[in-house]
Amino acid sequence: MSAPSEAAADFLPPERPWLGAARRFLSHPGAVIGLIVLLAWVIVALLAPLVAPYDPAALVSRARQAPSAAHWLGTDMLGRDVLSRVIYGARISISLGLIAVMLGGIPGVILGLLAGYFGGWVDTVISRFVDALLAFPSILLALVVIASLGPSIQNMMIAVGVATLPDYARLVRGSVLSIRSQPYIEAARLVGNSHTRTMVRHILVNANAPIVVLATLQVGSAILIGAGLSFLGLGAQPPTPEWGLMSAEGRQMIQRAWWISTFPGLAILSVVIACNLVGDGLRSALDPKMRMG
Repeated sequence: MSAPSEAAADFLPPERPWLGAARRFLSHPGAVIGLIVLLAWVIVALLAPLVAPYDPAALVSRARQAPSAAHWLGTDMLGRDVLSRVIYGARISISLGLIAVMLGGIPGVILGLLAGYFGGWVDTVISRFVDALLAFPSILLALVVIASLGPSIQNMMIAVGVATLPDYARLVRGSVLSIRSQPYIEAARLVGNSHTRTMVRHILVNANAPIVVLATLQVGSAILIGAGLSFLGLGAQPPTPEWGLMSAEGRQMIQRAWWISTFPGLAILSVVIACNLVGDGLRSALDPKMRMG
């Protein structure tokens, strides 16, 4: 009875890689929880005008009113609804994370790809440039960039993107160095593929898993760095409902009106933890070494 079953199994189509990765990801409880939290925040951000009870800039009640049925998260020092400002703040903070990751990830991936593929003086020049950026902590590098450009949300996105760039370059360079020695890369060159085609179609495609994992983790880091810049007054400016700025506005009255800073801080915490959980789940699902373990 087992022989026909084994023979039939031989003719079953192989499982698609992305289906296997999705199944492994969904078997990671923390990753599923993180994904649900992230999706919930994205939906809240997209539907902010519909779900926010008040205009985030409107003075709707007396100042520093504690959480109540009328204002679930209380009001701030000007009488604005904290819940509405947290909901609208999701738009800014999540957009900051995504745009900053693209601004840092795209040039970082290109630099790492060029350095690892060509080697020689190209690798030396790019590696020294990346090493110079890595000499600064991310928040300090972002501070230097935004101090040069001036405080604004757009400049904050650029600053955070520059701060995350060296991480992508270093990761992609290491991945390319391990992939370019594979026989199929040499075969791609021998059949006449150009350098660009070889890098994009044969190397980058096989190095995309660690890039996806890093990008997911960096979204949380970018949101955290951006909130730190706004907290210091170098990012979003009043009356913008940005989580870091909201936390800064209530820090002077944390003992008398704790909710003004606490709830934006909890929003930052939830998104950053969710990004880390999703990143860990993607690493487990996409990393062959962890699957073997």
